[in-house]
Amino acid sequence: MRHTNFALALLTAAALTACGGSSPTGGDQTLKTKFSAQVSFGDSLSDIGTYAVGIVKASGGGQYNINGDNTAKNTVLTGKNWTELLAAQFGLPAPCPAQTGLEGDPSKGMSVPITNHPGCYNYAQGGSRVTNPIGPGNKATGSPLGQMTVPVVTQVASHLAVSGGKFKGDELVTVLAGGNDVLMQLGQLSAEATAAGKAEGDKVGAQTFAISLATQLAAGATNPMTAFQAITVAIATESARPGRTDQSVVQAAVTAAATQPGNMAVASPAVYGPMVVKAQADATAAGTAAGAKAGADYAAANGPKLVAALGTAGAELAALVKTQIVGKGANFVVVNNVPDVANTPSGKAQSAAAQELIKAMVNAFNTQLKNGLGDDPRILYVDLFSVSHDQAINPAPYGLTNVTTPACGPNVLGTSSLVCNASNVIAGDVSHYMFADDVHPTPFEYSLVARYVATQMMIKGWL
Repeated sequence: MRHTNFALALLTAAALTACGGSSPTGGDQTLKTKFSAQVSFGDSLSDIGTYAVGIVKASGGGQYNINGDNTAKNTVLTGKNWTELLAAQFGLPAPCPAQTGLEGDPSKGMSVPITNHPGCYNYAQGGSRVTNPIGPGNKATGSPLGQMTVPVVTQVASHLAVSGGKFKGDELVTVLAGGNDVLMQLGQLSAEATAAGKAEGDKVGAQTFAISLATQLAAGATNPMTAFQAITVAIATESARPGRTDQSVVQAAVTAAATQPGNMAVASPAVYGPMVVKAQADATAAGTAAGAKAGADYAAANGPKLVAALGTAGAELAALVKTQIVGKGANFVVVNNVPDVANTPSGKAQSAAAQELIKAMVNAFNTQLKNGLGDDPRILYVDLFSVSHDQAINPAPYGLTNVTTPACGPNVLGTSSLVCNASNVIAGDVSHYMFADDVHPTPFEYSLVARYVATQMMIKGWL
């Protein structure tokens, strides 16, 4: 079975450590390729401390992980992500963030000057997208955190600017991005679908309320049809008046009803009160149903646009790697595709339709990324999607004990792994959980990623 092959690959990488082979788990290795440095581009999955400042640092955070060295509690709780583990394995200096800072709310400790760090080559930033500068947590989204979310295209340009416009050729370059393009596009669609649903729900609810109330109020009149028409006109007229309220609309309806022959009794609150309650209930039921349908219809109609947009982003990343990384002299470039976002806790919390859309978006990105990269011997395309998908549905062979529950508990940023550490994880042994929060890995899962990447590098002939 496929999951057995993936698991064996990881176990093989781990076993190599004991034999002095190439694996990101420690040991005395003799490497086939001696890398001079590690240069990393991407998002939160590779970020090693861009936002480890202000309240984030004060809260014991800085990475999207279970932060801190907790190996005394469990040896896998290293607090390191996959790029750090690879660097250590290859005898390279510990990676450091090329840029740090926050552009958020000063009153919350989320505004810290942006600082560039010469000699640090991990450019990955939480929230970063491929080319769009506005990612999750960016101040432009209204987030008080104020993440910089510098896109990968700019990250690469920044490195070229400090390296003479080229790579030396003996660096290990890692690229992992695209997840935030999925999340931002999906979030935008959700907001638009919600707005469309609310607009339709409000409209249908108002119409239903007017019809239900008018029908009830007119029932006791000598001529119910004439009364109904007079009441609906009164409701429409008052509803269109600036400054009107729900109470004024009801009062206009009742007044119109009570002036109809044989219908004076309806003016009593004891009579019309229950009618209003029923009309409100009818309106809520009809509005909710109509809003849900309108929102779903909007999402279904616009979902294909998101799939196309992710395909474009995947192609853009491939072109960036080809022209600005390999094209500028890099000979060892690891490009990871987007993992299985639909099987994260965040993805599983979505509706079935949304999950299918996420799958299609990720597939479009990964397909265009792979096709755009081609078979260049200087590029290693790593299929993180397949292995992460297999881990989510077949966790045991990988040593994973939980693939559905986030390990991080409540903290100053909600339940974000950015400030997650041993003091705020949930109760119990979370050392072999897959997820720290609703999308980010634990240290153990990062170690699985590092081992899998190292295995693919070995198969490629680089190790």
